[in-house]
Amino acid sequence: MIKQIGQVMLYVNDQDQALRFWTEKVGFIKVSEADNGQGLRWIEIAPAAGLQTSFVLHNKQLIAEMQPELNLGTPSILLFADDLDTLYKDFQAKGITVGDLVDMPEGRVFNFADDENNYFAIVQK
Repeated sequence: MIKQIGQVMLYVNDQDQALRFWTEKVGFIKVSEADNGQGLRWIEIAPAAGLQTSFVLHNKQLIAEMQPELNLGTPSILLFADDLDTLYKDFQAKGITVGDLVDMPEGRVFNFADDENNYFAIVQK
């Protein structure tokens, strides 16, 4: 029986740039980093230490060469936050592309883009 979502794979063009975006602008932490010595490098990041679900940043080009059948598109991810107004202003101040702050049935929400123009959403819970 499946008990949780462990990791979400994000396939990016520039792992170092993606790491800087998620840690310096969004506020995630780097949980771990590994390299198999043959060019395969993965970087695990999460909103905070001890959380059950994390993102793993993979080199999109290398994964495409290794497994061309994989869908390397960015998944639709909805993140949860407590103080959406402050977070929204913080993202704007850091130069992150953000959409409008809107009211939805599940709560107030806005979307934002990373440096590779992949979009994610945040809802206040």
